[in-house]
Amino acid sequence: MNLKLKKKKGSLEYDNIAYLLIAPSYLIYLLFILIPIGWTVIMSFTDFNLREYRFIGFTNYFNMFTDSVFLKSLWNTIRYSLMTIPVTIVLALFLAILLNQKIKARGFFRTLFYLPNIFSMVAVAMAWLYLYDTNSGIINKVLNDLGLPDVGWVSDAGTAMISVALLSIWNSTGYNMVLFLSGLQGIPDYLYEAASIDGATRIRKFFAITMPMLAPTTFFVFVMSCIQSFQIFGQVLILTNGGPLNATTTIAHQIYRNGFEYYKMGYASAQAVILMVIILIITVINMKAGKGGDNDLN
Repeated sequence: MNLKLKKKKGSLEYDNIAYLLIAPSYLIYLLFILIPIGWTVIMSFTDFNLREYRFIGFTNYFNMFTDSVFLKSLWNTIRYSLMTIPVTIVLALFLAILLNQKIKARGFFRTLFYLPNIFSMVAVAMAWLYLYDTNSGIINKVLNDLGLPDVGWVSDAGTAMISVALLSIWNSTGYNMVLFLSGLQGIPDYLYEAASIDGATRIRKFFAITMPMLAPTTFFVFVMSCIQSFQIFGQVLILTNGGPLNATTTIAHQIYRNGFEYYKMGYASAQAVILMVIILIITVINMKAGKGGDNDLN
């Protein structure tokens, strides 16, 4: 097969076979990404309820910002992000630095911390639901043995979001740890050797070498964590189903409820569009503020 570029009238043109080879990827992207996004945007301007629909303009969007439950879900999503992202990143970085040292059973511990990421979220959430059980959960039994009262981990509005956040931190820390490990192993040893010769302490090396060189990795982890936190759904559905009193409902959870419980597909589509816009804005801001993750070490 000849896949070389052909020069024709001052422009570059691929052979037809090249277009044929890349066509499946573009077709999949078109069918499963672009068309669904376009259809969602169109449906957001209707009152589609699985049987019939009519065009209602921006009514869904106006109703959304007078909907106290949606506004509550927006705040809950932001609160969840603030609770999980910093803790996950700091904990993952700490574990990565620790497991990048020459210690015994290093491979075992790396695998152990990464394991939660490969489990099904439904299975994990069900297991944690038993741990959180007020009457027979292991956590409350331990508290009782210490002389402390039971805690309604997922039934109390004050602790429900914390319970969801703890599960997410446990589940995602290992994945971020692996990313930080790859970043740490890409830092040249001679930088640390030169710093040692100059008399730099470990703390000085960390802030002067490790952190600047990890900037691209940290930036990637932060951006992906932001995106994932705004898409939080599985943990909420299994542990609390948005309760109690909408204390843990999130934007993604509201999209699910409006679309598949109340059959307000048009309204759910408008919420999905708003979620997509929020994630896009956050990503763009992160890209601008983080300068694409460039490190500052020259």
